[in-house]
Amino acid sequence: MTELAIVLCAGGGTRLRPLTDDRPKALVDVGGETILHRAVRLLLAAGVREIVVATGYRAEAVRAALAECPAKVTFCHNVDFASTQNSISLLHCADAVRGRPFFKLDGDVLFHPTLLARMEHDRAPLSVAVERRDDLGDEEMKVVFGGKLIEAFGKKLDPRKCYGESIGIERLGGEAGTSLFDAIRAAYQKGRTDLYYEDVYSDLIALGLEATLIDVSDLPWIEIDTPDDLARATAWMQAGKLDRPA
Repeated sequence: MTELAIVLCAGGGTRLRPLTDDRPKALVDVGGETILHRAVRLLLAAGVREIVVATGYRAEAVRAALAECPAKVTFCHNVDFASTQNSISLLHCADAVRGRPFFKLDGDVLFHPTLLARMEHDRAPLSVAVERRDDLGDEEMKVVFGGKLIEAFGKKLDPRKCYGESIGIERLGGEAGTSLFDAIRAAYQKGRTDLYYEDVYSDLIALGLEATLIDVSDLPWIEIDTPDDLARATAWMQAGKLDRPA
């Protein structure tokens, strides 16, 4: 069982202001529960016993929100969150992981409880939750799937050649996690602070890392970036859509 999870909560959530004036996106309330508290609740229900939280913007609010969390919580702060991409926030969590398998969650995603169990059953070095989509645009983190393994990630990939969208939740085995942190660190030492962690996944896949696609097209999920996203998510929560039996 995967007992460790990393949740990325460093971003400023500028498109949701003024709701994020005093808190990161992960602490925005959606139907009576914050995004972060829902994620933590589902992680604990899935057997996670330790949570590593990458903080940046309004880190003190995140610490306060998890002060009474029943799991062990480690906070890893990225002081340069405003000028670096999410791979750097993830890199700050490396020492807290130390070669163990872990789930990695973006802190602005609401997801169905079944998703983590589906990820847990797959034992590939890198397991990636993906929604099959035919309407991909420039904003989505797209995935090329070869029929057995994922071949590439990227926002700039040709949508016509892509299977769908990576939703921001993965499971990494211990060795894969170590390789990921080593690769991000090497890029950082060369001044590459602009990389998404998915860019690094692609580099590792090119070097032979096996990445499996976990199709979650049948499970509701939503990434909250804008007021429209928040309104839709709130309606889903009020209707119970995110918790219906799969």
